[in-house]
Amino acid sequence: MADIIKIGAYLCKGCGLGERLNIGALENAAKRAGKASVVRSHGFLCNQEGVELIKADIEKEGVTRVVIAACSRRAKTEAFRFDEVAVSRANLREGVIWIRPDTKEAKETTQEMAEDYVRMACAEVRRMTLPTANPKAALNRRILVVGGGISGMTAALEASQAGYGVTIVEKTDRLGGWAGRLYKRVADRYPFADPADTGVADMVKAIQSDAKITVHLNALVSRTSGAPGRFEVEITSGGAATNETFGSIIQASGFTRYDLANLPEMGGGTLKDVVDQAGLEELALAAAGGPIKRPSDGREVRSVIFVQCAGQRSEKPGHLPYCSGFCCTTSIKQAMYFKDRNPEIDTVVLFSDLRTPGAGGEDFYRNGQRKGVTFAKGSVRAVVQGEAGPVVQFQDEILNDSVSMPVDLVVLATGQVANAGVNIENAPESAESVQKVSILNLTYRQGPDVPQLKHGFSDSHFICFPYETRRTGIYTAGPVRRPMDIAQAMEDATGATLKAIQTLENAGLGRAAHPRVGDLSFPTFRREGCTQCKRCTVECPFGAIDEDEQRYPQFNEARCRRCGTCMGACPVRVISFENYSVETVGQQVKSLEIPDEFSGKPRVLIFACENDAYPALDMAAQNRLEYSAYVRVIPVRCLGSVNTIWLNDALNNGYDGVMLMGCQKGENYQCHFVKGSEMAYYRMSKIGDTLKGMNLDTERVTTYEVAITDIHRIPKLINDYIAMIEKIGPSPFKGF
Repeated sequence: MADIIKIGAYLCKGCGLGERLNIGALENAAKRAGKASVVRSHGFLCNQEGVELIKADIEKEGVTRVVIAACSRRAKTEAFRFDEVAVSRANLREGVIWIRPDTKEAKETTQEMAEDYVRMACAEVRRMTLPTANPKAALNRRILVVGGGISGMTAALEASQAGYGVTIVEKTDRLGGWAGRLYKRVADRYPFADPADTGVADMVKAIQSDAKITVHLNALVSRTSGAPGRFEVEITSGGAATNETFGSIIQASGFTRYDLANLPEMGGGTLKDVVDQAGLEELALAAAGGPIKRPSDGREVRSVIFVQCAGQRSEKPGHLPYCSGFCCTTSIKQAMYFKDRNPEIDTVVLFSDLRTPGAGGEDFYRNGQRKGVTFAKGSVRAVVQGEAGPVVQFQDEILNDSVSMPVDLVVLATGQVANAGVNIENAPESAESVQKVSILNLTYRQGPDVPQLKHGFSDSHFICFPYETRRTGIYTAGPVRRPMDIAQAMEDATGATLKAIQTLENAGLGRAAHPRVGDLSFPTFRREGCTQCKRCTVECPFGAIDEDEQRYPQFNEARCRRCGTCMGACPVRVISFENYSVETVGQQVKSLEIPDEFSGKPRVLIFACENDAYPALDMAAQNRLEYSAYVRVIPVRCLGSVNTIWLNDALNNGYDGVMLMGCQKGENYQCHFVKGSEMAYYRMSKIGDTLKGMNLDTERVTTYEVAITDIHRIPKLINDYIAMIEKIGPSPFKGF
């Protein structure tokens, strides 16, 4: 049975709309241009009476498409949620009356804006189809945790307590990771005074007694395929392989300590009595509460110096340019090892900047001072062998003096290097830092592991979605994501577990995961029109598209984030979503009557990212910041979804300019879809030749990076752009 299209348009008079706008004219626009079969206005459409009015028309009048002409689509989302029909929103409050002055002179252009938005909403909803659930939906309530350290164990226990089954894959012969090799941990509870028990033994015991948790030791993940709800994983242990299916995956593969051999100038790898922090933990465990003895001759340590930022926070070749975060509090903890055994032991923490993050960091530092730990600001030049032990040569930054300090033991506070696996997408500049061993062995065409940031940590959206990677349903937690201490790693693992649970449950319902959580739509394509150009498979930021045996795109719906980047990439327009397509946007572009060149009313189209730019526009309106009545805004899922055909249509229809507003791209990206904004910029960089071929000024299409906080900047961008358009004159395509 063919889809019956019956549009119901509902106009709100509340929030000043009835006083500022000619509602009768808006009704006519919905009826005539919008072809709405049912048109009604209401004093307050979002109240119970208004919502019931719409519901009654859906039930009794057979309305299958609903247009809400009221406030922003970001407002009253629950009130205007009608799951059984397609819905479009015409933003008359934030998008029109709140950004225009309430003056007689502005009344005409304000009304024109409102009528255009009503036409656009009707045009959009006519081409929308109500999405249905993913037919490949699969619910698997078991979670794979790769890594059995403190992060992995925390994730496993949290998931089990929430009622989910867990499988832990640990590459060594025991659980605990680096935390299991510690003598004590930094205090994590009030009064934050003394080193505390690691708690690892209790966690291991809890895991071993938990029927929901299965542990594979001396094991590796040798193959991962599938998608959320149906990840197929091959686990290899002792030469034997087993295959299991999981709903989601948490990668808690931890870190490797920085190699001391990279610090020969500090005695690393050359002097026996120069160790890193992990080496000191081994000495403390061997001492079993007694005197700590140095490696070279087994003599009791009577003096020790801790060198902070050893091989890190440095741009020297082979060093780590970042701060590992945990090192300062660890040195304080380890200095207490000595002071708690014998207050007479000389302990010095030599630092350039001392950082003690966390709720109790300052208290822990103060207690170290009370115990007699000396803190000195200085920079080490060298560590050399003296007659009785190492000699640390450093510059005292307070006294501006050169100092040579003989000690029994030197502890270098080195950093964390993430166990993030193979990185083919963003390989670091130094080839030596590219890790060769895969963690997940993904069968994705984009590579065997989660993409990495420039320092080798797994990529995640630090601002908005800290645990989420570019591989949907796979979450990273702990030091594989960024440098962190035990407390932070446990908190990180808990967050990743909650996201893993959310994803597998959504996968069971055929719904999308973040950031469009719950979206039922997914991409489809017309096979007969596909040219097999591979742009969609290459440009997808999330590895959601593979290729079948005939080299046609093969969409993995459960991996898809619904950003539409594939749709924007497709040169032949064969990719679309049921409720967001080339047609739903293209028809909005074509729905307006463009004023002629003599009217003095230019028309500029704005494609605004729904995640940052569109909210910024709304907030500008809430602050009553005015901008030009000559712009028409179309929110898009991501700037990466903008297809150049929309720009061609707009310019050919006589629009004077097109503005694209997306998120910040690059190294410190803010794009919710990671690469979408970057891909849009890349495409737009090539549109200049097209504009020249059309005899149009290249300034008529401009792309801006807009943050969600740019509420004062965005009206200025618009007004300045309109001033530029008025200066260069109307489009030569007006009237054609």
